[in-house]
Amino acid sequence: MPIFVGMSSSNNIIVAIDGYSSTGKSTLAKALAQSLDYGYIDTGAMYRATTLFLLRHNMDFNDMGAIQKALFAIQIQFRPGKDGNRTFLNGEDVEDEIRTMPVSAKVSEVAAVPLVRRAMVAQQQAMAKERGFVMDGRDIGTVVFKDAELKLFLTADPVVRLKRRYDELIKRGIEITEEAVLANLEHRDHIDSTREDSPLRKASDAIELDNTNLTPEQQLEIAYKYAMDRIEQTV
Repeated sequence: MPIFVGMSSSNNIIVAIDGYSSTGKSTLAKALAQSLDYGYIDTGAMYRATTLFLLRHNMDFNDMGAIQKALFAIQIQFRPGKDGNRTFLNGEDVEDEIRTMPVSAKVSEVAAVPLVRRAMVAQQQAMAKERGFVMDGRDIGTVVFKDAELKLFLTADPVVRLKRRYDELIKRGIEITEEAVLANLEHRDHIDSTREDSPLRKASDAIELDNTNLTPEQQLEIAYKYAMDRIEQTV
């Protein structure tokens, strides 16, 4: 593994990481941001927090008027915790709750709503208006930061994705079957890939990284090398 060092502000870049659910986007993004001494923005957490707010208020996802009003009442922040960033919704730590299956079952539907996407994209662009950030999601390289210096698109074998997601939920103490996890992944993949507004797709200038047989450390080393190449090109 290389020796990781922080980057000076004079040659900071934006790293955009996209891909399907359970391909390790957040794991890589967090580790890469730490390695580069960059900021990390978990866009998935933003959509999950929004979904949680709508679910708590029993809102109809087809009621655009109600959703637009709700967006004005939603404030999302990231604050450091002992295990990394924690997601806060209107001042409440919701990091654990937004990772539960009820939220996972609906987040792709909420993320497909154009009003929601425009609001979240605007916040994401404002957060990272200065270079020196790693951001992961579904449309970072195609919509949010089309000019990102480094774009990665993660893929993995469906069986591996299923196992990763299942193990993650079991570790969190959530009782669930592999069949239910598979159904959720297939549902989210379909919605993410077929929605009209900013569908999940690989940017033409993105580097595809299949991590089916890679450890998190191996994946990080590859991504870090790509990032350093781009950083050196900006000098």
